[in-house]
Amino acid sequence: MSSDSHSLANVHSSINPEGKTGWKKVLAFLGPAYLVSVGYMDPGNWATDIAGGSAFGYKLIWVLFASNLIALLLQSLSARLGIVRGLDLAQASKNAYPRFVNFCLYILAQVAIIACDLAEIIGMAIGLQLLFHLPLLWGVSLTITDTVLMLFLMNKGMRKLEVFIMSMIFIIGAAFLVEMFIVGPDVAGIAKGFIPTNLFKGDKISQSMLYIAIGIIGATVMPHNLYLHSSLVQTRQINRTDAGIKSSIKFNLFDTVIALNLAFFVNAAILILASAAFFKNGYFKVAEIQDAYKLLEHIFGKIAPTLFAIALIASGQSSTITGTLAGQIIMEGHINLRIEPWLRRLLTRVLAIVPAVFTIVYFGESGLGSLIILSQVVLSLQLGFAVIPLIHFTSNRKRMGKFAISLKVKVLAWASAILIVALNAKLVVDQIGDWIGEFPSAAVWIYALVTPLVIGIGLLLLYVFFRPILYKHNDEPSSVPHGLASKITDLAPIVYHNIAVTIDFSNNDTECIRNAIMQGGKRAKYTLIHVVETAGARYYGGQVMDHETQSDLDNLEIYIKTLADLGYHAKPHIGFGSAASEIAKFVNNNKVDFIVMGSHGHKALKDLIFGTTVNSVRHKVNVPVLVVKPPKVSSLK
Repeated sequence: MSSDSHSLANVHSSINPEGKTGWKKVLAFLGPAYLVSVGYMDPGNWATDIAGGSAFGYKLIWVLFASNLIALLLQSLSARLGIVRGLDLAQASKNAYPRFVNFCLYILAQVAIIACDLAEIIGMAIGLQLLFHLPLLWGVSLTITDTVLMLFLMNKGMRKLEVFIMSMIFIIGAAFLVEMFIVGPDVAGIAKGFIPTNLFKGDKISQSMLYIAIGIIGATVMPHNLYLHSSLVQTRQINRTDAGIKSSIKFNLFDTVIALNLAFFVNAAILILASAAFFKNGYFKVAEIQDAYKLLEHIFGKIAPTLFAIALIASGQSSTITGTLAGQIIMEGHINLRIEPWLRRLLTRVLAIVPAVFTIVYFGESGLGSLIILSQVVLSLQLGFAVIPLIHFTSNRKRMGKFAISLKVKVLAWASAILIVALNAKLVVDQIGDWIGEFPSAAVWIYALVTPLVIGIGLLLLYVFFRPILYKHNDEPSSVPHGLASKITDLAPIVYHNIAVTIDFSNNDTECIRNAIMQGGKRAKYTLIHVVETAGARYYGGQVMDHETQSDLDNLEIYIKTLADLGYHAKPHIGFGSAASEIAKFVNNNKVDFIVMGSHGHKALKDLIFGTTVNSVRHKVNVPVLVVKPPKVSSLK
């Protein structure tokens, strides 16, 4: 398996906990579950927790607790899959299901990520409005800029990203800890809230409670987090022995338990806050985050609502970063499509901004709270398509070996999956019935459009469940950790005859040329390629001969003459327009058998503009590409 086939290849095995002991080893493994846990305390959770606490007091705390237990179980299975098989959930699905089914699973997972992103957009916009009085429409539009922050953090490395997320979690936790002291909740009422209540009586109150309960489950056990966790655990280098894998599973379980219990504390704190501040004072229908802020200000003064808004912004910003990572994992895993992270982030965000803007324009700001809760219900509806394959994969003794889950864990996992699917099925049936009751004139359209879609999704869920049972062990084996090595028959040296070297007239050129002649020696022919990217070059191509083009030609000739004096046969080539396209076109049309390219060494924003050439060329040619890093320049003090 090439490095590029790894999940999150740029940070795969980038952290090495081996050789550490005691607390240092525990700390080295801490991180992945914290990135996952921010999805359990994002603005979508806030909306469902506030709605549940204000409408029913402490009665739904048991739903939060049960959801957290289910989340702990499923996230531990997700981590186990990533550690043992070296595959994320999307990659394992690609191996186990046909291409069309994987495409459907990708679409459903992408809808879930957009629904999650929608909640984060609205939460961030509301937080900015509450703190800085920024109009919601402006706040929603501003959230598109977090692409730059995401890119910056990813370039700094996984550990820096984890530290950023942990700092956001600390801000959220500290804010709610202080608010708990301010509101002074009823401890006895909280204890009673852990006793389950019947959600299936059929009356309006129970139906409303069920709707919010499913929203809480969807907001707590997020499907994209199962994909994310199975990938993030692979950022740790582990010893691929049975003892090393067992140790990694144990330390990641510690990480999961600590992080998700912290997330439970935050969610419980929000629900308790809503119960103590609103339900107790007769405000039973506080579904809007803005209303919660105003009521907190009205009841407790300025400190509580300010902390509330700061925590909301921290929650939205951290959640949007992990949502981007999950989007990358799902796209690459299910359909093997890899695009630049900033572009994928931009597309996801635009798709999420559209319904938010539409809601503000046509229904006003008051409709955003309902939109957030709806987004969490959509997340819950997608859960079955992630949970069922996950249980199948981690139960597969042939693929997981001795690390397959036990019968007891399997029973608990399937019970959780049945509960999730049953609740969602009831919700869908009730919702269709409500639509037909409210809009009898549209009943024909509901039966013609909505019902076939629901039946199709139901059949897909049945297929996802039965396929691994009917075609047991029919999936492709993973290449990690115990893959199939190809047979090596010939290790004779490769002789390159036609080598291309990309030139950008920087201190990288010497290293590129040096590495090229190390591969080809004096027997090979060399082409030094430089692409002119001026506006004139893009519009007029080879017809342009501006000052920059002439200067570039003169500089290339200097390199050619130097190489000729040393006994090497080289020629220049000038391209015009897009660097990646021009380099790939020359290579493919001139029988080039090896390319040497210099990496720019750019970071953050410059990567957005310059750093995609190497990757683009690599995907457009079928010859080896050697990437040479620029030499380090030491400063004299």
